[in-house]
Amino acid sequence: MVTQAAMASEPPRASAPPPASARPFTSAGTAAETGAADTGTDLVARLGTGRTAGSWIGADGRPVVAVTDARAAREVRRAGATAKVVGHSMRQLRSATATLRAAPRVAGTAWAVDYRGNQVVVRGDSTVSAADWSRLRQVAADIGGFVHMERTRGTFTTRLDGAQPILSTGGRCSAGFNVTDGQRDFILTAGHCGPAGSVWFADDRRGRPLGTTVSSSFPGGGDFSLVRYDAGRAGDGADVVAIGDGKGVRITGAGDAAVGQRVFRSGSTSGLHDGQVTALDATVNYPEGTVSGLIETNVCAEPGDSGGPLFSGGLALGVTSGGNGDCTTGGTTFFQPVNRAMTALGVRLIVPAPAAGGGALNAAPVPGSSRGRTLLAELTDTRNVGPGLLVIVGSLLALVATRYIRAEQDRRTYRRYYSATWG
Repeated sequence: MVTQAAMASEPPRASAPPPASARPFTSAGTAAETGAADTGTDLVARLGTGRTAGSWIGADGRPVVAVTDARAAREVRRAGATAKVVGHSMRQLRSATATLRAAPRVAGTAWAVDYRGNQVVVRGDSTVSAADWSRLRQVAADIGGFVHMERTRGTFTTRLDGAQPILSTGGRCSAGFNVTDGQRDFILTAGHCGPAGSVWFADDRRGRPLGTTVSSSFPGGGDFSLVRYDAGRAGDGADVVAIGDGKGVRITGAGDAAVGQRVFRSGSTSGLHDGQVTALDATVNYPEGTVSGLIETNVCAEPGDSGGPLFSGGLALGVTSGGNGDCTTGGTTFFQPVNRAMTALGVRLIVPAPAAGGGALNAAPVPGSSRGRTLLAELTDTRNVGPGLLVIVGSLLALVATRYIRAEQDRRTYRRYYSATWG
């Protein structure tokens, strides 16, 4: 499995050949979903929070917009989207979450606006006492019947694993995406992995220093941090995130998540998993503090996956924050939106120049493996496959993927497909 999901390869040693760029691979469905999300978001922005209550991607791939009146519904339909008339506007739903935030904090709780259900869902994990849950239930009752309360198994925790061999002084985490401020390169990862000054290593024996955390936010305003490369540069393959089994995905840009969107997460503990975005602007009361503005998904994650990348169709969406459950029983996982983090930190993604295939899932295969070499050095080594074969196989796989990947629902099937395809 991947030790670091976005760490670029080390500067090549004298005996190593210079690596080449990864090759793109296009999957079906993701570009259509991105366009649908844009349409729904645009309609919500135009109609306003008093007449709408969010948007999501429907089962048919078309945008669905929740509206509060018939006139707004007609405008949505004229724009080519599906309208769903609901009883509560986004203004009301956000007022409810503001009231919840103002109530006494209860660790082990989380809430988010459920666009499709036109309600606010409040969850309490196994650590929340009966007395605290009863008090929070009263707050919800005072707000109104559109606040739904439910208990959940497990605990809401950050996905940090401090008991295993670590890659940073804050605990074992996963790198997210490589970013730059134009002068130096950094790893964008989770803020709870370690405060400013934390030292990171490229191996579990701490024999190869990687970088130092220079900026961190957690809890409060977000869950993100910057690790500055000691070498100043991320190196070749900086636009690739690893997904396990010697595979990688080329990242061509950043985007905002949409409810109903199919997404992928990679991490150093559990590897590649997929699922859907279930809510936006979620709030989680971790034991360490409260974090708001997160992406809520049904993608699983486990300790050590913190900071790993969330992406869809080659677009960076977020970095892993926390959640409950595991990848055996399932669970809910929250992500820090990548655009908000980059804006706060004053950095931008390192992407191919010129960027190719925006909205596509770009896979970088590694036909073989060599012990002692870094993952991304293998991902980008031209000796693995001839250039002509890359183009031919890439074209064939693109055609196969348009029929296959859209239909598959199971994460294991997806990974078996990749393995069988790339060898």
